[in-house]
Amino acid sequence: MRVFLGTDHAGLDLKAQLLRALADAGHEPVDCGAFEYDASDDYPPFCFEVGERVVTEPGSLGVVIGGSGNGEQIAANKVPGVRAALAWNRETAELARQHNDANVVAIGGRQHSVEEATELVLVFLATPFSEEERHVRRIGLIADYERDRHRPAGGFPTTTP
Repeated sequence: MRVFLGTDHAGLDLKAQLLRALADAGHEPVDCGAFEYDASDDYPPFCFEVGERVVTEPGSLGVVIGGSGNGEQIAANKVPGVRAALAWNRETAELARQHNDANVVAIGGRQHSVEEATELVLVFLATPFSEEERHVRRIGLIADYERDRHRPAGGFPTTTP
């Protein structure tokens, strides 16, 4: 599977390790940067690159890495069609794929050892979407909202009278 990886300075060392681990596991890792250490670089461009490439290449997945993974998840989710999930343990990595059909995983490089982070990414990549009707329906609601900004029935009003 082709896997796009992007990070700022905070995840540079982890990304280098993941590129090797993914290749060793039979994946085709693609490095979307950063390519050198710059303590003042910004993570959004790298996350946008990963997200755009995942969306335009069906069947691929992405990994965005930062200090916590939070900002990277937020940035990746700004790309229409991306469903990025922050994974902090094995279960969240599995559920992101099983229930949400996440196509990008966000990892906090400063939150995990290289071994732990590698396991989270490999679990994410190995876990299939469940295809359960309730999850398909929920993902459809999100995609519909992303496309035309109409909330589905059943929610609370977004403005007060």
